[in-house]
Amino acid sequence: MPAYVTLNPTTGKTEQEFTTLDDAAVAEIVGRSDGAFADWRSTSAAERAQLLIRIADAYDGRQDELAKLISTEMGKPLQEAVGEVQLAAAIYRWYGEHGPDLLEREVLDPQGSDESLVQTGPVGPLIGVMPWNYPYYQVARFVGPNLMVGNTIILKHAPICAASSEAMADIVHTAGVPEDVYINVFATNEQIADMIADPRVHGVSLTGSERAGASVAETAGRNLKKAVLELGGSDAFIVLDDGDLERTAEIGAQARLSNTGQACNSPKRMIVSNDKVDDFVSVIVRAFESAQVGDPTDPNTQVGPLSSIGARDTVVEQVNRAVEQGATLHTGGDALEGDGAFMRPAVLTGVTKDMDAYSEEIFGPVAVIYGVNSSDEAVTLANDVGFGLSGSVWGSDIERAQEIADRLEVGMAYVNEHGTTLPGLPFGGVKRSGFGRELGRWGMGEFVNTRLRRTSGTKK
Repeated sequence: MPAYVTLNPTTGKTEQEFTTLDDAAVAEIVGRSDGAFADWRSTSAAERAQLLIRIADAYDGRQDELAKLISTEMGKPLQEAVGEVQLAAAIYRWYGEHGPDLLEREVLDPQGSDESLVQTGPVGPLIGVMPWNYPYYQVARFVGPNLMVGNTIILKHAPICAASSEAMADIVHTAGVPEDVYINVFATNEQIADMIADPRVHGVSLTGSERAGASVAETAGRNLKKAVLELGGSDAFIVLDDGDLERTAEIGAQARLSNTGQACNSPKRMIVSNDKVDDFVSVIVRAFESAQVGDPTDPNTQVGPLSSIGARDTVVEQVNRAVEQGATLHTGGDALEGDGAFMRPAVLTGVTKDMDAYSEEIFGPVAVIYGVNSSDEAVTLANDVGFGLSGSVWGSDIERAQEIADRLEVGMAYVNEHGTTLPGLPFGGVKRSGFGRELGRWGMGEFVNTRLRRTSGTKK
């Protein structure tokens, strides 16, 4: 049973504990969500849109408070936490501004009738299972489009994000969304499985690990429920031989250290031509060694703690195992002494296919750098993992970089940028990175009834 608790990863101290949902209340929660659906779906799209804009305004108005909350509970550096709050607000605002148009009926070629058109409508109660690494952003990706569509939501956040999940529920309800349209629950995994199996629930969205995704997908499939999964990633960062190597390396280092390396779409594998790999490694090492590790509420901190002592120890163990198996450690990789879940950012080279680090996801501040002899070899290496979330290609010859990016087996390919996420852009992966899409118009197309209405015999 997961314990919902705020365990500050900076100090290692427990600051707040929360009561887990009682088993007897599981059916009641689903009943409340189902009972609220009829009224919510009949609320006009314009009214639902205005409520989303009010939610966005509240995120903007409570920006500093919300940022400090997640810095405390999962260790995000304060400046990055503020940016995440702003992004969440932008997502709610985007759906508030564009949602009504996306719900307009689409008139088709009649094809032998008097009228053929497509209507977009909600399906009913949904469950969202959210991760700890982006507490506000991940929720907004799921909640924004589905509130706009007219679905009701049962939201289970990560056990370490109980305080921020309560704050989000307060924002949604204060904005005017009815209590039973958005229900925040401190539920166990078993209770969520029971909810998914309930015939009144019509779908589930999970962002998290492969293990969690496989479990939820199995339960959803067994009960014929739609699922959207955003899972792990091991994104490639391909540096071509015709660009600004030092500047690109600095960007790559900054991207890898963002959120202390705890992002599914972080550039975990950096691929550089063999004749330039030493220079590239030198820049990455310098950037990693100069990055200030410390209290995430200190505005000078660039790298905060990992989300927990256990998470830190897992990453340190992955680095140690890579070295034991023959990889070269250029800097860092060790846990810092004292309280908190801190480690020194690490840089590895010499990782080969027979090492665990080649295929596993390292969810922390660790850069793995590979040397290759050609762009073809770079693409082969980039695609030679089970993940397929995103990847990037860097170079001055844009057409060449685009051609290489088009060969990446990913859901999102970037040229001269990495990991960009905006409200109107689709987000999602292929292979073991999951299935389904969030954000933009695609995020409003996952949990809907795309309904055909065809009419004949009205014309004389």
